[in-house]
Amino acid sequence: MKVGIGFCDEWDAFVSGRKSAAEAIERGDIERPDCTLAFCHGQMSHEEFLRGILSITGEGVPVLGGSAIGVITNDHLSYEGHPSAVAVFQWESVLCRFEVAKILNGDAKSAGRELVRRLSSRESDRLLLIFYDSIQVPSGGTNGPVLNASSLVVQGIEQEVDPGTPLVGAGLIGDYSFGPVHQFCGGMISNQSIIGLMLGGAITPFCRIMHGCTPLDGRYHTITRMEGSSIFELDGRPVVEMIDEIYGNRVWRLQHPVHLLALGVNHGERWGTPRESEYVNRLIAGILPDGSGVSLFETDFQLGEEIQFMIRDNNTMVESAARNSLELMEDIEKSGKRPHFALYIDCAGRASAHSNAVVEEAWEVQKALNSHGIPLLGFYSGVEIAPLLRKSRGLDWTGVLIVLAGD
Repeated sequence: MKVGIGFCDEWDAFVSGRKSAAEAIERGDIERPDCTLAFCHGQMSHEEFLRGILSITGEGVPVLGGSAIGVITNDHLSYEGHPSAVAVFQWESVLCRFEVAKILNGDAKSAGRELVRRLSSRESDRLLLIFYDSIQVPSGGTNGPVLNASSLVVQGIEQEVDPGTPLVGAGLIGDYSFGPVHQFCGGMISNQSIIGLMLGGAITPFCRIMHGCTPLDGRYHTITRMEGSSIFELDGRPVVEMIDEIYGNRVWRLQHPVHLLALGVNHGERWGTPRESEYVNRLIAGILPDGSGVSLFETDFQLGEEIQFMIRDNNTMVESAARNSLELMEDIEKSGKRPHFALYIDCAGRASAHSNAVVEEAWEVQKALNSHGIPLLGFYSGVEIAPLLRKSRGLDWTGVLIVLAGD
């Protein structure tokens, strides 16, 4: 496999597409482009960006990806201005195919099933990479956004895919206001879709999840009133009042997403030592417009489920990114495999401008990959999907690093 990475930050989306694709081809010494992964800021013209890429790679080369709040490469990390990045692949001994399934009437589970049916599982499959539209209905007026649930996407896919094929991916968002998402689906622009890229053949995926949340205290709270992705009461009390008490003020109500607090479900021992790898956490996207509750970035919490308030610990976040990146490099070295490409799917809430971190945790990922000469493409997402605790799950406030290696 050969891969090259390109980056650009220009307001002219067509020029940005051309420059980033040309840089990727040059840096990767690509002779025959087979596929392109591409991400650009949600406010850019996706049509022009795609047109710019195809003017370099050729009309028949599929472009997959879409909107992102920002992008990450070996040399760049940006979520301001007009950032964009692409990876251009020449597969050689890697087998690759892609399909797209529409999410009709909000039925993400059926779309997940349909995607795998179209891909038609094969014995040589090694990894299913997906990018789906996180926003079912954009935020507007007095109404918050309606989201496509990653849990339903994953459930639909797992009903059809071979259990031995790992699932990794992202829910795409283009801005912090939960505006419309645009997706690159081969040679066209779409939305309300799941893009699936199945990789197989002479390739081995290595994956690590970067966490960063710790329990506020040892208390568990029961969800006693909720609807969809909105929670109104915990333990019979208004959740907004409880969060006011935790903060000691109402400043958090102005934050989208809420900076320091999240909600988490412990999948480990109830009273054991908290382990970050055993928690599934959910970002609090913000207070509802009428102040009656809070909106999460997922709909998978259930009425009666026990949750804990989680502190989004920036020191833990940076340490986790550094440790897991280095340990992943060690795993690859021990395997005797040769790393070819890294994809970093990073929760948009982890960006330092929105987490109040002193440094960017993604710098630790860049540092580890650069020390091993591995090409890196990353982007800031709404939801991250990766195997955790024996099954693939939709995650929040995590970074998912996956490295593709060969013999």
